Amino acid sequence: MKAKKLLALLLAVVMVLGLMACGTKKKEEDPNATRTFTDSTGREVEVPVQIDKVALSGPMAQIVLFALCPDKLVGVSNAWSKEAQEYLDEKYFNMPQIGQLYGGKGELNLETLLQSGAQVVIDVGEPKGSTKEDMDSLQQQTGIPFIHITADTESYPAAYRMLGDLLNMKDEAQTLAAYCEKIYDRTVSIAGSVEKANVLYVTGDAGQNVIASGSYHAEILDLLTNNLAVVDDPSSKGTGNEVSMEQILTWDPDVVIFAPESIYATVQDDAAWQSVTAIKNGAYYEVPFGPYNWMGFPPSVQRYLGMMWLSKVLYPDATAQYDLFDDVHEYYELFYHCDLTRAQYDALVANSLGK
Repeated sequence: MKAKKLLALLLAVVMVLGLMACGTKKKEEDPNATRTFTDSTGREVEVPVQIDKVALSGPMAQIVLFALCPDKLVGVSNAWSKEAQEYLDEKYFNMPQIGQLYGGKGELNLETLLQSGAQVVIDVGEPKGSTKEDMDSLQQQTGIPFIHITADTESYPAAYRMLGDLLNMKDEAQTLAAYCEKIYDRTVSIAGSVEKANVLYVTGDAGQNVIASGSYHAEILDLLTNNLAVVDDPSSKGTGNEVSMEQILTWDPDVVIFAPESIYATVQDDAAWQSVTAIKNGAYYEVPFGPYNWMGFPPSVQRYLGMMWLSKVLYPDATAQYDLFDDVHEYYELFYHCDLTRAQYDALVANSLGK
């Protein structure tokens, strides 16, 4: 009799547990399940519990999210450059172009966005004054949740953790966040241990634009150097502020870094530039490029490459323990999913480590 009662009790327990498991499974597999996510503007947005299709608002988000979830992306903001094809898997080259919300070459293509099947649109970067209203308006127009994640050089770890929460990819996001923290903390430590170099960052095909101190695009420069480009109204554009050659001669930097496709290749033969201390002493460098400018433009997470590179160029004694190839290889593996070769690295830094 006791054995029968025990067996009946066990069967009852099994049935209850089975029903609970079925209920849980049904809940987890509900494709329409949603939850509330609070973005960086404080907006409470209803999003799917399981997000498998992600659209991007612009190139900054493209770089950030390609690192975290390349196979969830339903398109790109802008076509990958031809340089990118050397580092990225070819399956990502022909993705639909959705355009971008702020700046750039065109507006967000709502028709392409709606056809993409995106479950969420993610905006990453510096918030604009109208960001909250823009997100609400586009969400209302499309019926797709729009999420803004604020990020700058210091806050990318927090941004990745927010994205990991949103996309149910906390472990993957934590790996990227930890890397960003490691490089940022190292850079801050180096900057605090050296006498900062007097530096000018020159852009433009005429070589008369500079990245001004205090601008969003100057974050790395201002952290690691005495950025001589102090102007009344720092430009918010990646092309910087236009200045005269007389002003450059007045600043007379000890080191000049040139943006890709600026005048690095011809400056040595330019009589005016020969009067600049940095050029006379051979202390000028071209920012590495591939698949993006390492110092920014767009000012996204690839600026961590710029931190490592500029620290090494300016302060070799303070960075003697770090191997730049190893650091860059780790970045390309984590953020571009690319096993960077030594030959590729050498090509990237061919004009960037001194003569």
